[in-house]
Amino acid sequence: MGSLIKTPLFGSVRRFDPFVDIDDWFNNVSMLPMSWERDTSPQIKMDLTENDKAYLVYADIPGVQKDEIKVSVEGNKVSIMAEAKHEKDAVEEGKMLWHERYQGSCFRSLTLAYEIDEENAKAKYENGVLELTLPKKGGTGQKEIAVS
Repeated sequence: MGSLIKTPLFGSVRRFDPFVDIDDWFNNVSMLPMSWERDTSPQIKMDLTENDKAYLVYADIPGVQKDEIKVSVEGNKVSIMAEAKHEKDAVEEGKMLWHERYQGSCFRSLTLAYEIDEENAKAKYENGVLELTLPKKGGTGQKEIAVS
């Protein structure tokens, strides 16, 4: 008789861990099943920097027109809302296999340490990036107090 190779009975089976995120199960899978619904809502990703005079915000909002973006400032709270409007595609032959284009609105709000000078705030939208220049209100500078 030939040589026998001893293999563990459950060597390739992993133990079920209820605390592992379900997305971790599919790390090595090249494509998820087509019937699964994925959250395709747009998210506003942003960078925030600060200097002595102002805050600078760069927000990625691709796929919207500049008239579909609303920015509001109230005190030290800044809110960005965008409405994405896409025409729904009618599939004339076959069936839809993957649908990620989104129609709806997205919202992002942040609270800053200093109040914003609303009169001098500026917004510019170009190539999917919203650039906000938010000057700090006068008198918000830091002051050192002598201890007696």
